[in-house]
Amino acid sequence: MAINSKFRQQLKAKAHKLNPIVQIGLNGLTEAVNIEIDRGLYDHEIIKIKINEPDREVRKAMLQEICKIHHAELVQAVGKIGVLYKVSDK
Repeated sequence: MAINSKFRQQLKAKAHKLNPIVQIGLNGLTEAVNIEIDRGLYDHEIIKIKINEPDREVRKAMLQEICKIHHAELVQAVGKIGVLYKVSDK
């Protein structure tokens, strides 16, 4: 599912006021984190995730892995914050 630029801008505007609902710490991408991401995407369709990793490439790879696992789209990544979107099944 690819999102066009106009829809991406709308999602960015919607996500601007959101706070991160998931924080990924030193343990990385655990099963509990994946459950919370899945729940957040199901409930809200758009979520922010904070990745507490100093290396930019590791954060980028982690966001790509999260998108692959959850079949979500990366809307935006700024610093340690990533915005994900997935159409809810409900």
